[in-house]
Amino acid sequence: MWRKCFATVAVLLLSLSSSLLAYPGKVVRDFPSPGKFCTGLTFDGRALWVADYKADRLFRVDIETGKVLRAIPSPGFWPMGLAWDGAHLWNADKGRKKIFEVDPVDGTVLKTLDAPSENLEGLAWDGKTLWVSDAKSREIMKIDLSDGTAVKTLAAPAQSPNGLAFDGVYLWCSDRMTDEIYMIEPDSGDVLVVLDAPGPYPHGLAWDGECLWAVDQQKDTLYRLVRWDGELYRLKDTRRAIVTFTHEVKSYGSGAIKKLQACLAVPEDMPQQKVRSLTFSPGTHTLKKDRWLQEAAVFQYENVPAGAAVESGFEADVEISDIRSFIFPDRCGTLGDIPAEVRDRYTADGSKYRIDDPYIQKIARDLAGKEKNPYTIARKMFDYVREHLEYKLEGGWNAAPVVLKRGTGSCSEYSFCFIALCRAAGVPARYVGSVVVRGDDASLDDTFHRWPQVYLPNYGWITMDPQGGDKPLPRDRALHIGNLSNRFLITTQGGGDSEYLGWYYNCNERYTCDPQLEVRIEAFAEWEPIETKQ
Repeated sequence: MWRKCFATVAVLLLSLSSSLLAYPGKVVRDFPSPGKFCTGLTFDGRALWVADYKADRLFRVDIETGKVLRAIPSPGFWPMGLAWDGAHLWNADKGRKKIFEVDPVDGTVLKTLDAPSENLEGLAWDGKTLWVSDAKSREIMKIDLSDGTAVKTLAAPAQSPNGLAFDGVYLWCSDRMTDEIYMIEPDSGDVLVVLDAPGPYPHGLAWDGECLWAVDQQKDTLYRLVRWDGELYRLKDTRRAIVTFTHEVKSYGSGAIKKLQACLAVPEDMPQQKVRSLTFSPGTHTLKKDRWLQEAAVFQYENVPAGAAVESGFEADVEISDIRSFIFPDRCGTLGDIPAEVRDRYTADGSKYRIDDPYIQKIARDLAGKEKNPYTIARKMFDYVREHLEYKLEGGWNAAPVVLKRGTGSCSEYSFCFIALCRAAGVPARYVGSVVVRGDDASLDDTFHRWPQVYLPNYGWITMDPQGGDKPLPRDRALHIGNLSNRFLITTQGGGDSEYLGWYYNCNERYTCDPQLEVRIEAFAEWEPIETKQ
């Protein structure tokens, strides 16, 4: 009896702990906004300030109850972004194209600056000066407080940069078109973290020293959001499917295939994917691990006559979720924090990497400099590869120096180049290979996809796909770092030149045959959806 009670309590505690997970972006408090047309938002150390462009008021709001503590007139008639400099409010006015310094007691205008652009939206104070966003030009600008001119301009993360906030290290920007909130590195403009907004029309943002605040103009609600609480990633939109992988060898002519070894990569459980069941056919195979610890099912055949077909495969019942990682560079440690075993194994050279090539060495040295943060180094390599390569299938997989000099490459060649540069700079890197949902949930894939990963202390192996991230918008580039959709079943985790898979992924084969015998290989994966969980 007591065992049943204990089991029941354990289940309840597990359920409760799961419901209390406080991932970045999770709403921990909300209450109605003070008006129906709220835009700017800031925090003065004790209370929130909210701008309303219809009421032409700036409201001071209690962060515990949502009660309006004070209301002062806005300096103009289209108040947008708000910021707090430690003593006074700043308000960007879209109608007058001005930025005003405001006395928080009675609304007296203390200083007026010409705006650096035409369509003001967000405003943030970084401890020394102001940042302003423009939704039409899609820019975020750091301004000179003496005259309002822009001294630094960043490309906006996406289509409509609305709210801005500064947390002491990073800028945060909301976008009402994508319904997302972005964490931005203020020197480079790189988007580091992508969060789902709490409502369909996110506008103003604020930072209270611990959490973010967001105001949603459609929901007329103020939200307090987790910035960081130890969660490394979030899963959602789980897909369940039966994946059938087929490797087929056919021969034509005269004679026979004397010996054939077919190797299939074995998919494993990962944070975002669960292999519920896995069966191989035929059953006569052995499971072996290569030097990268990748498991492969190895099938052996002999004396296969011309005209016969040899089929090896597996059927997997899998659940795959979207995964969104929350990578804070300041939490990624240093190169010295990487375990020696990981560093030694995944910084080794390979024929496709050629990290000893002077060309690779110079690029890695110039990019990394004296930097010790593995994320920062890897991000520089990511940007270099996507900026210097154009996706194009040239045929074959060339080594990294050849591909970078040529300027075009396949997904595999993008991966080789990125891995080579990371390894040359001391950052462990590898590739993963997958089968992919192509279009409809029930689909066939005979193209597959490969992309690289890097090892980050405190995070482990993280996706960094410069080919997928070869996009014009910072937000779209960021979605290929630490993020992966549920379209991919990863089968392979490799470092290259595997004893069983060679430089291939998903599958590989080796054979000897009689002369004048043509051997053809086909490999494909079929997806059969079972159900979709939300």
